[in-house]
Amino acid sequence: MQEPEEKKIALELLETEQAYVNRLHLLDQIFYTELMKEAKNGKTVPEEVVKMIFSNISSIYQFHAKFFLPELQKRMEDWSCNPRIGDVIQKLAPFLKMYGEYVKNFDKAVELITVWSEKSPPFQELIADIQKRKVCANLTLQHHMLEPVQRIPRYELLLKDYVRKLPPESPDRDDAEKALEMIFMVAKHSNAAIAEMERLQNLWAVYQRLGLEDDIVDPSNELIKEGPIQKVSTRNNSTSEKYLFLFNNMLLYCVPKVIQVGAEFQVHLRIDVDGMKVQELNDTQFPHTFLVSGKQRTLELQAR
Repeated sequence: MQEPEEKKIALELLETEQAYVNRLHLLDQIFYTELMKEAKNGKTVPEEVVKMIFSNISSIYQFHAKFFLPELQKRMEDWSCNPRIGDVIQKLAPFLKMYGEYVKNFDKAVELITVWSEKSPPFQELIADIQKRKVCANLTLQHHMLEPVQRIPRYELLLKDYVRKLPPESPDRDDAEKALEMIFMVAKHSNAAIAEMERLQNLWAVYQRLGLEDDIVDPSNELIKEGPIQKVSTRNNSTSEKYLFLFNNMLLYCVPKVIQVGAEFQVHLRIDVDGMKVQELNDTQFPHTFLVSGKQRTLELQAR
């Protein structure tokens, strides 16, 4: 007699979970443990660097090895009298939020491996030595580290398939559908963590171009648009090249620096968005001009 489709998917989930726990064991108990031991002996890199590379991998490993995998194994052993996994996955979902930290840290971790492999030959040699072992299956540390990043989307795909194959009258339908929704939210949380990290990196790059002025640097700011603009001078009938940065809370009116050491721009004026008004002008001499007026000052500008 052929196994029901949903059982095949549940078994695939169990098999991939077993392989995944082995990969987490390699990352936490072998790579992390051995690199940390050498770091503590002062032979390779600072301990802090090893901690930053592996982020919260130990918590992820403990959770899967000691909780989720045993629960899944128990479920598959009892399948004939209790064919369900939805409730177990519902218990898993909230804990998957800890992946946000790991995913957010991933690019930085890979960069640290590259940088410190160049700086410290003993560090590079130890990684190379571990990578030669049979347990690594000829794959690099970076390749193994990618596995947790890919695991949540894998759960989502398997669970979608499982729900699709469930018979309408299955006792697991409600739980499985709810579990899928929860996994979907966790995946969204993980993607949001990446998006937030990218937003902060981009914001930091803008702040560096502006010379990191204290009153401007604020992680909650959001850059909406930036670009060159002409400043109209009615006094001597001319225009000069300037640059604008529009944030959610302020408009920065800047001058490109001639000698770009450190900052690219010098902030000449900050206008608060709150209370700011923009008015188009009909100026035949200077087309596409507009007035920006705020609490601080009014500027006549010309779009390029």
